[in-house]
Amino acid sequence: QVQLVESGGGWVQPGGSLRLSCAASGSIVGIDDMGWYRQAPGKERDLVATITSGGSTKYADSMKGRFTIYRDDAKNTVYLQMNSLKPEDSAVYCCNALVLVRESTWSSRYREVWGQGTLVTVSS
Repeated sequence: QVQLVESGGGWVQPGGSLRLSCAASGSIVGIDDMGWYRQAPGKERDLVATITSGGSTKYADSMKGRFTIYRDDAKNTVYLQMNSLKPEDSAVYCCNALVLVRESTWSSRYREVWGQGTLVTVSS
């Protein structure tokens, strides 16, 4: 099976920056769309940004101009560069990917995979 592992979270003061990474590993044939989501205590999980295999990106309105999503297919990794962070950005950030997984010698299947999340805390 395939796993996604996030890293790069931590504490940062308001106005600061962080770069999150999400690396996929396992029996990977290819990766289609990837994305970042976040969830704060007591709230639903919300979209942060998505990126297609062709490099097309989408962002939630509150993140436009501050966050950038990009990918390195050679490393099976998607990144989220976060700038001008605000306290309201504090949340657990999770990555998501549609992965073409090798399931047998002659067959593969697309699977949607989620990471465990990395905590981002923005405060002074």
